Amino acid sequence: MSNDWFESIAVAEQRSAKRLPKSVHAALHAGAERGQTRADNCDAFSELQFAPRIAGLSASRDLSVEVMGQHLDIPVLISPTGVQAVHPRAEVASAAAAAARGTAMGLSSFGSKPIAEVVAANPKTFIQLYWSGTREDMVIRMDRARDAGAVGAIVTLDWSFVHSRDWGSPTIPEKIDIRTMLKHAPETIVRPRWLLDWLRAGELPDLSVPNMAVSPDHMPTFFESYGEWMMTPPPSWSDLEWLREEWGGPMMIKGVMRVDDAKRAVDAGMHAISVSNHGGNNIDGTPATIRALPAIAEAVGGEIDVVLDGGIRRGSDVVKALAFGARAVMLGRAALWGLAANGQAGVENVLDIMRDGVDSALRALGHSSVAQLSPDDLLIPEGFRRDLGVDS
Repeated sequence: MSNDWFESIAVAEQRSAKRLPKSVHAALHAGAERGQTRADNCDAFSELQFAPRIAGLSASRDLSVEVMGQHLDIPVLISPTGVQAVHPRAEVASAAAAAARGTAMGLSSFGSKPIAEVVAANPKTFIQLYWSGTREDMVIRMDRARDAGAVGAIVTLDWSFVHSRDWGSPTIPEKIDIRTMLKHAPETIVRPRWLLDWLRAGELPDLSVPNMAVSPDHMPTFFESYGEWMMTPPPSWSDLEWLREEWGGPMMIKGVMRVDDAKRAVDAGMHAISVSNHGGNNIDGTPATIRALPAIAEAVGGEIDVVLDGGIRRGSDVVKALAFGARAVMLGRAALWGLAANGQAGVENVLDIMRDGVDSALRALGHSSVAQLSPDDLLIPEGFRRDLGVDS
């Protein structure tokens, strides 16, 4: 077995910390303000326990699911995360890893690789969209993504501009020029492998190049796109209905934490929702996504695909989410740590850890399919749930 292989997501994070410059790793690790939500996303899973069986266990188990019309061999897909410059191949490596494991890729509109390259690596690619710019701008972006072969869209609404980051989040440079290299030289010198990987690839991280998911006639940089999004008023529900109609294919709303919002998503004709708090990078003090999931799944799980995003670190976490009614989960930080640790193989390693963990838990619970999971498989402490927006 390769020395680059790792046996847990915790080890992947440790490997990424050793490989990446301190500020780059901090950008992955940080959450908003105190990091309360980020911590709860992970810690809440440890409050849930299993009720395993010992005999009559299934000899084989079906882990496959369908999300937004796409068959997935495992109930885990890659969440759209911006600028994956932890590795030179970035989103292309993540997409190829997901394809190798029979699952889908979410591509951020703040990504660093052309959408055509990502779709070529994985035909099951969902393009992430922000409500940004004019409607004409958005139509052009959707047309480009559709023409490139994106099979679905993920509309991210769980990130307002956070003015306060009390811990860990560094300033992101627009590009690695001489001045920036001198400034960050001390941390790069002690983590040379990251820079060497980029030099071998014949390039350096550069956010001043045109952003990939916009019109070729006007291609703003990452920071220009970010500024455009910040200056665009947030959408109404009628705006989202228009967006779904203009896209014309499967569409997910990412960021649902309330039952009333989940119901409005159904009314707006969405195909899926992601229960998400942007990995703890939105409003600190928001409950863990696994706490909000049960009420949402109970309310709309029969009408729309419900996906969970946030805090997934092992296959047993996936099983707990599915037992509460999620169709699948999305991986953000875990996949990025794998990418930083060992490129495409590292992301495949992460997905293998998830698959094996799901399979082991399913076997212990006596099920032959993830479709058989239910809350009866869990011991749920009193007061665990956060039923938000139930009476609205």
